[in-house]
Amino acid sequence: MKKQQQNDGKRKGIIVAHYGVAVDVLFADSGEQSMVRVKRNSGHVVGDNVEVEDEVLNRLERQSELCRMDARGGIHIVGANLDVLCIVVTCEPMSSPGFIDRAIVASRAANLTPVLVMNKSDLDCFKSYYKSVQPIFKDSVELFSVSAETGINLHALEDFFSEGHRGIFVGSTGVGKSSILNKMLPNINLSTGEISETKKRGRHTTTVSTLHMLPRGGELVDSPGFNDFGLVDTTIAELATFFPGFEKAVELPCKFRDCKHREEPDCSVTELVEEGEISRERYQTYLQILTEVEMIEAEPKFRERRHRRKKN
Repeated sequence: MKKQQQNDGKRKGIIVAHYGVAVDVLFADSGEQSMVRVKRNSGHVVGDNVEVEDEVLNRLERQSELCRMDARGGIHIVGANLDVLCIVVTCEPMSSPGFIDRAIVASRAANLTPVLVMNKSDLDCFKSYYKSVQPIFKDSVELFSVSAETGINLHALEDFFSEGHRGIFVGSTGVGKSSILNKMLPNINLSTGEISETKKRGRHTTTVSTLHMLPRGGELVDSPGFNDFGLVDTTIAELATFFPGFEKAVELPCKFRDCKHREEPDCSVTELVEEGEISRERYQTYLQILTEVEMIEAEPKFRERRHRRKKN
């Protein structure tokens, strides 16, 4: 067996950190970690399964891929081969309007399980924030109320990941993603930053995406913070199906299979809005995101991107 390994020269592993022009690969055969140089903008991301031969890295087929679009229209791959998306939010700094909704929709469209992690439960502002957010999403996703500062309820998050999940923390800068990981893995010492008192925004502290093995099982990716989560690979039909709060409407299908829940007759969503089962505020949020997705779908570069993905 050893002779065969030497002859083919290929070693399989997983990318556990990305530095732009190099990646760290954790090799399956030895458990050792080694840096391999790659081209800038090579498309490799943390979580990719790879083969390395003579310092040349070859990416293997991905089982899942999560993408987002920034405010300038740039497309970023958030992570690969994940099964869970942990959306980290808090009362200070608060995420931009619709951030949670877009992240949940993108997660479901990528066949991932979205989880909402509400951090900084020790802050004075948290109680009112929790009361405003929890009722909206409690029936759509599993929700964890935690404090990285005090460690409250982090054991519940650890229990969840011990079931064998590989997830990624995403959230606005300053919500405490790295702080939570520092509590769960005290030996990694990820850098954390203070919140700006004037703008109530966090400073970027994580600049490199890194994957970490949790002591009780499961894996977590820490990623640089970002304040926008534009939908890239999500279709109108997926938005109409996966928008949080529309679960009851999905159980009672609309008359038309391609219903956008806007002005179509016999629409389950608009009927639930009229009955007060879905709030008009939530419905307006959906319509705003629907308009965004329609605009994206109309752009040639995104139509071409979706065409390529379907062929692959």
